[in-house]
Order: sequence, then C-alpha cells, then structure tokens
Amino acid sequence: MDHNHYSDSYIRRILSSVKTIALVGASPNPTRPSHTVMQFLLAKGYHVIPVNPGQKGKQLLGQDVHARLADIAEPIDMVDVFRNSFAIPDLAEEVLALAQRPRIFWTQLGVRHDEAAGKLEAAGITVVMDRCPAIEYALLGMDES
Repeated sequence: MDHNHYSDSYIRRILSSVKTIALVGASPNPTRPSHTVMQFLLAKGYHVIPVNPGQKGKQLLGQDVHARLADIAEPIDMVDVFRNSFAIPDLAEEVLALAQRPRIFWTQLGVRHDEAAGKLEAAGITVVMDRCPAIEYALLGMDES
C-alpha cells in the first residue's frame, strides 16, 4: 500500500463502513486535537471509545475511558491513534494481540511508522497514516452524501 496517497473513494469507504472507533490518546483537555476530533466523530454518529491510561475509569464526552485496547469489551472497527510515531510499534503489537482485531488502524497527522504498518497489513488490517478522519470527513463532504 502506498501510504503517501489515498484516493477519496478509499477514505470514503473506510469512514462509511466503521461504526465503533477506539480513540487512543484521548484527552480531557478541550483544546487538544484528540478531544475535538472525538467530539466531531461523536456528533457524526460514530461510537467513540476513549483510550488513555491516565484517565481510566473516568468519562470523556460521556464515554467511559479505558486504559488500553484490550480493556474494551465490545468489538471495534477502527483504532484512531493520537500518539507519536515512536509509540506505533507497541500499539500495533497490542492490536495484533487482540482476540477480535479491528479492521482499520488509523494514525493522525504527522504520525507514521511504515514497518508497523507493514505488520498490520500482513495481518489483514487496513492502515491509514498521517491523516485525520475529521478533516477527511469534511473534505469529502460526507454530510452531503
């Protein structure tokens, strides 16, 4: 997969097919991008599960916060990552260790790790890197679809 370019149809297919998103690195700070993106995704009808070990047991935007992906009891369609590129290999291993793996692994703007992406793709997981689902949603005019 060429992670330097994604077609509009590719991104649209992903954003149209996912329902449940685990948002890793969710912040309670309303000025942080992870907070505003989570708020946006919730407003668009996605079920967003915040993941942040420092906020475990609390609520964020009305959703229960989990410490790690393995703590989420329900199936997730997509993992949206608000962590730096150095954290991606360990997070990819966490995803691969899940009994029920998500279909999509998405990293936010500026976050990329090609080797980890290759491992995830070899396991059948679709990877999008260095993109924001909220921005893509708006650019694609998905509310107008």
